[in-house]
Amino acid sequence: MSDVKQTHHSTASNAPQSKTDLFVSFTLLALQGFGGVLAVVQRELVDKKQWLTNDEFIEDWAVAQILPGPNVVNLALMIGGRSFGIAGALAALSGLLLAPTVLVLLLAAAVAGVADSAVVQGMLRGMGAVSAGLIAAVGIKLMGALKNNPMGLLTCIGIGALTFIAIGLLRLQLAWVLLSLGPLASVWSAHCIKQRGAI
Repeated sequence: MSDVKQTHHSTASNAPQSKTDLFVSFTLLALQGFGGVLAVVQRELVDKKQWLTNDEFIEDWAVAQILPGPNVVNLALMIGGRSFGIAGALAALSGLLLAPTVLVLLLAAAVAGVADSAVVQGMLRGMGAVSAGLIAAVGIKLMGALKNNPMGLLTCIGIGALTFIAIGLLRLQLAWVLLSLGPLASVWSAHCIKQRGAI
């Protein structure tokens, strides 16, 4: 029985061609995602594969972030499911998890005896800095897509700044920030869309 793709209203120029394409693409994506996975995901899915536009990526990533579980896992499930239903979601998820799981187990066995050394600790701290830089770079790169957001660029920057202050400076729990700023932003966005439609 042939696979029937579900309707996908993407304006991107390409779409996954098969479940094998999903599996291989997410495997390659996962093997590149050392620390700053957001940068890799955006580059692979938007710039290279063109499965999503920048606007679609931001919308899907926002949904993936508020769902329980790792963001990139949620995104893989969404893209796979949108393209080939449950089988596509499982293909994308398998590609995302299989090779990295094997690699991490092999690395854990290899460095078990030297994990406490100063060199290894320094390497891990260095990778943390690289990861932060990658995430910041992608955030700056994607800011241009906010001009299409119904709330406007300044409002989006304001909400982002409030979120940073709440989590980064005040150390509030993520759940409370999502439950307070999330509904406020959603209601304001709905209001802006309604106002735009009335014009």
